[in-house]
Order: sequence, then C-alpha cells, then structure tokens
Amino acid sequence: MRYVSLVAALAASAFALPAAAQQAPLDPAIGKLRDAALNDDVAWDIVEGLTTEIGPRPDGSPQQAKAREWAVARLKSLGFQNVRIETYQLDTWVRGLESAEVVSPFPQPLRLTALGNSGATPPEGLTLPIVFFPSIDDLRAAPDGSLKGKIAFVSNTMQRTMDGSSYGSQGAARRQGPSIAAKKGASAIVIRSIGTDHGRGPHAGVTNFEAGVTPIPAAALSVADAANLERMVKRGKPVTLHLLLTPKRVGLRESGNVVAEVPGTDPNAGIVLIGGHLDSWDLGTGAIDDASGVGITTAAAKMLLDSGTRPRRTIRVVWFGDEETGGFGGAAYAKAHAGERHAIATESDFGADRVWRFQTNLPDSAKPVADRLAAALTPIGVIRGPGVANGGTDVEPVLATGVAGIDLNQDGLRYFDYHHTPEDTIDIIDLGQLRQNVAAWTTMLAVVANAPEEIGPVPIKK
Repeated sequence: MRYVSLVAALAASAFALPAAAQQAPLDPAIGKLRDAALNDDVAWDIVEGLTTEIGPRPDGSPQQAKAREWAVARLKSLGFQNVRIETYQLDTWVRGLESAEVVSPFPQPLRLTALGNSGATPPEGLTLPIVFFPSIDDLRAAPDGSLKGKIAFVSNTMQRTMDGSSYGSQGAARRQGPSIAAKKGASAIVIRSIGTDHGRGPHAGVTNFEAGVTPIPAAALSVADAANLERMVKRGKPVTLHLLLTPKRVGLRESGNVVAEVPGTDPNAGIVLIGGHLDSWDLGTGAIDDASGVGITTAAAKMLLDSGTRPRRTIRVVWFGDEETGGFGGAAYAKAHAGERHAIATESDFGADRVWRFQTNLPDSAKPVADRLAAALTPIGVIRGPGVANGGTDVEPVLATGVAGIDLNQDGLRYFDYHHTPEDTIDIIDLGQLRQNVAAWTTMLAVVANAPEEIGPVPIKK
C-alpha cells in the first residue's frame, strides 16, 4: 500500500481540510471497509472477464447484446438482487470500410477511423483537395460556400490536463466540426484525433449533425498522421486526399440497461444510483472506457453487500447500455424510473487511474455528509474540491430532475492517450490504482447509503 500512503501524504501536505471536515467523526466500520477494498479483486475480474470474453461492445451490436447477458450472469453470481435487463430501442449506426491516402504532393497512406454518425463517401471514395484549419474557430470563420468540392482538415491539439477539461474545449472539433463543415459546403472532413498521445492509433467518437444538415463523411486521423498532414500543408503545395468511408444506419435495434441492487432498509430514504456504461467503441476492448467504471462501482457495492449489514438506502448499480453514441442508456433509465425517488446519482467513466478529488452537489440538509466524506477519503489521497458535482452523460438526465450528485474525480493525465483507441485494453490498467478507486467508491457508498440526514432535491440548473 506504499502508493496509497504516498498520495495521502501529498494530499495532506498540499491541501488543508476545512475545520468541519477535520472534526467530522469517522465510523470505524467505514474505515475498515475502505481499507479492505484496497485488496479488492472483483473490479479487476469484471474488467478481465468483459474484455476477454466479450471484447468490443459497439452500440446496437450483437457483441453488446452478449455483454448484457454476460452482465446479468455475473451480477447474479456476485449476489446482487433484482438483476434484470431494461430494454429500449436504439437507432443504430455501423462502421464500414475506411481508408485514406495522400494522393499529392507526397503520396502515402494515413490511419483514420470514421466518427459515429458520419455520412458515407461514394463506393469508390472521394479524391479532393483539402483546406487546412488550425482550429475549429478557424473553420467557423470560413465563408459560407467556400468549402464546396473540398475536404476540410481541422488540426487543433488537445492539452494534457488532470481533470480532463481540455476534452470539453478541444472536443468541439469532433462533436461540432463535421456539422459546421457541412454547412460551409465541404464534401467531407477529417480532424486530428481528440487525444493527447502521439501515436498512429486514431481515436473514435461520435459527432452530431444539426437538424436539417445532411451528414458528410467525417473521420478522425491518428494524432501522428494529422501532424504529418499538417507538415505537408505547411510545405506550401496543394494537398489532395483520397478518402473512403462506408458507414451506414441500420435502423432500430433492441438495446438495454442492466440493473442490479443491494436492497436498503428504508424505502423512503431514496435510491443511491451508481454505475458506468457497458458499451464501448470497437477499436480496442473498452477496458478503461468503460469496463473499469462498471467494475469499480459494482465492486464497491459488493463490499457493502458482503458487509453483513444492510444499508439504509437501496444501492442501485446500472450498467448503462449506450453512452458512446448519444447517452441513450441514461435517457432510457431516467424515463423508466421517473416516478422513483433518488437520493444520489453518480457514475464512474474516466478510466481506472486513482481518484484524487471529490466534489458534491448536496442540499443544505446533507452538508454534514460531505464533511464525513472528506474525513473518510483523505487517508487514501482524495481531497475535497471547491467545485460542484455535475455527473456524467449517463446520470445527467436523473441529475437534471434535481437529484443530488457526488463526483469522484480520477486522474486524467494519461486517459486521453488511450481513450477510444485500439490501445484501450486491460494492459493499461494499474491494479493498485484500480483498487484505490474501489476503496474511494466503497467509502462514498458507506457514508451516503447510511447517512441519517435527509438527502433531498437540489435546485435544478437552468
């Protein structure tokens, strides 16, 4: 446990806890559960099993359907109650052939992958000149109609940050860039992958076209190939690209969320909703995005399940079905459970590196809960952040109804080296850091699920 001791010392030296947190009494049973979780194997076993026995789990795919059945069997074997699949319909996009090469002035192949919801090229592909944009803001500034008969190339660079904040700013090139390029008249668009690596594995991800905008072919180049293409542009000669993308929409398919519970003793105290997403992109095996998230949250709930004492609040673990292409699993869950009272909603979807900070969005009646969390999490190197918890894609629809939230923030410095890439495999997970995640989540559940305070609604964000 040398790693945990080190991060705890660093946190203690760099951040002073508020007086209330320093004085908050810690139930010895919580500390015992937390420390036991530092030797947990359940999370690793789930990640290993899901990535080995199922592998990639694209939205709407047969592999994802198999993953749901796998999840039900695993959750039942772990002793959870009320295990079931809650189905819904999903409009499904599937990948086809994809390739690109520079035709002139420096002929060579490029590595890329189609973005989710991309349109298709003709079967023979497109051969067109590119127009270079250093950033999405430069693309936005292009005159309407100026990209007719051209391929837009947006090459903004993502910065490495601990909290992953640059994904929000730089990710706009992927999420909005193709729609903007289409409105400017572009025949297609390629972007530098939204990632912090320097390799030749492209980063997949979804894009969204505005209503009324016809989807154009859209792809992410590997970071290395985008940098190479940018160097070609800067040679001052026109660059022509041949692009082939043949994705298609296949209509509605059945999908679903997998739900399991640790029943509580007080049905009026509200549900503690936790989980991660079961789906993944198809380039890797979805280990950090997000087999680790379902593994971590399930393992933590299992710690309380096996503790010998039922929690006050029911803990509901959800393996959300479809996060990657639009958050459809979270939306379906919120709709299906609109009549139920949730006390807390939170998810794990930022890899498996250590939790370093927690933030809350609690009503005034439950402020002591945050103080107890601070006291209980400090020994494993987790500090209290100054911000407000905002959840993630899968729980946002529930949080939007006024449910309180708690974020357990993971270290994101290396997350976007692997996010949505062929390298998202179990090999990049550090077991010690994975276990520290389980300990943090176990601590949070032990505090929140048994808190005597009323955890009522919070003001709804406008």
